[in-house]
Amino acid sequence: MQDSMRTTLTIVLGFLAAMVTAQEKLLTKDEAVDLALQNNFGIQIAKNQVKIAENNKSIFNSGYLPTLNNTTTANYNRDDSVIEFPGVIDQNGNPRADVDIYKAESQRYNSTLTADYTLFDGLGRLYNYKRLKEQYQLSELQARETIENTVVQLFSVYFEVARLMENEKVLKEALRISSQRYKRAEYAFEYGQNTKLDILNAQVDITNDSINLLNTKQQLNNTRRDLNVVLNQDLNEVFEVDTLITFIPKLKLNEYVEQAKLNNVAVLQTERNLAINAYDIKVNKAGYLPTVGLNGTYGWNLNQSAASAFFPGTNNTTWNFGLGARLTWNLFDGGGTKVRVKNSKIAYENQELLKQQVQLQVQRDIQNAMDIYENRLTIFNIQAQNVATNKNNFERSKEQFQLGRITSIEFRQAQINLLNAQTNKNLAKYDAKLAELQLLQLTGQLLNVAF
Repeated sequence: MQDSMRTTLTIVLGFLAAMVTAQEKLLTKDEAVDLALQNNFGIQIAKNQVKIAENNKSIFNSGYLPTLNNTTTANYNRDDSVIEFPGVIDQNGNPRADVDIYKAESQRYNSTLTADYTLFDGLGRLYNYKRLKEQYQLSELQARETIENTVVQLFSVYFEVARLMENEKVLKEALRISSQRYKRAEYAFEYGQNTKLDILNAQVDITNDSINLLNTKQQLNNTRRDLNVVLNQDLNEVFEVDTLITFIPKLKLNEYVEQAKLNNVAVLQTERNLAINAYDIKVNKAGYLPTVGLNGTYGWNLNQSAASAFFPGTNNTTWNFGLGARLTWNLFDGGGTKVRVKNSKIAYENQELLKQQVQLQVQRDIQNAMDIYENRLTIFNIQAQNVATNKNNFERSKEQFQLGRITSIEFRQAQINLLNAQTNKNLAKYDAKLAELQLLQLTGQLLNVAF
């Protein structure tokens, strides 16, 4: 049994040592954010949406530029004919001969340039142009929201990797202590200082510690792959992450909260939508006004006719130039414009209500996020103190165990208490930091702070 136990320990420790050797690269928080901004699929799609909106707000999509069209045609005809003159005699009194026309070709070429420009359309295109600019700003805010959500998602996975890494170190230390205890129990048993029960207890604890460590390592590998998905890189990329966490001072957080109405991306989006709805009203009102435009044409025509029985072939070339003006006024369209204006005003009112709703929800979310953050930060501080207490208790228990004053079960309990305190502290630390990031997102400052 002892040989089997030593073999198990050798396999586990060798497996863990190989994995530690592979983990050489450190992926910092800033590097992770940069990789996500460059490679994340959602962020790339959002950036492309911004490019589309930028194209839409271009002068080329505004209706302010004239249109110029060219129409060119070419026609070719060939006729083969025989013309007879029944009953007709020539000057000599003989019947007039038939006229045989072979390959009588005619050609026609035509090219026309048409220019059209709208001088006035009831200001519809002006407000539509401004609307497209607002739409572009809205798309930028939507892209920013996608980036913020991705950053929060990124750190939720990044911090989970960090937590599991720290838990792995704690569990390795627990396994090392249990292994030392197992060896000590063996020596003590050989010298008759304890019973076989102490060895068996140590073997059970080594087994449990080994399983917990292997399970944690498997979770760590899976979570690394999750992070690689967010970063859009090789799933088998192996790295370590930064486990150092710093928190923003409370005074600074309060300042961010006070400015949340000016920076929260959801509130800013409702404002852009409100501006878009305002322009919709003006665009629809343009239907009440006339449209004035100019048009001009320039054309060239070449007509080459074939010779006939009575006339020779001709070439006729013409050029033409024309200018025109138009005024279109839809005096009554069956009430369609009136309905569109009314509906756009109602949509504007709805957007105002939605803005008020979003502002209230954001205020609630910020207050909740602040409470959650403060609560988790307090729990983290308590857990940190709990680790110090349990570490002190474990060291004292270790001394007492080595002196034979407490049993291995009591020593194991002290070890488990320290292990639980350390893992709970790790969880509380990253929970508090993630709560801080969610608060920063609500205040609109997530992308403006150092991670």
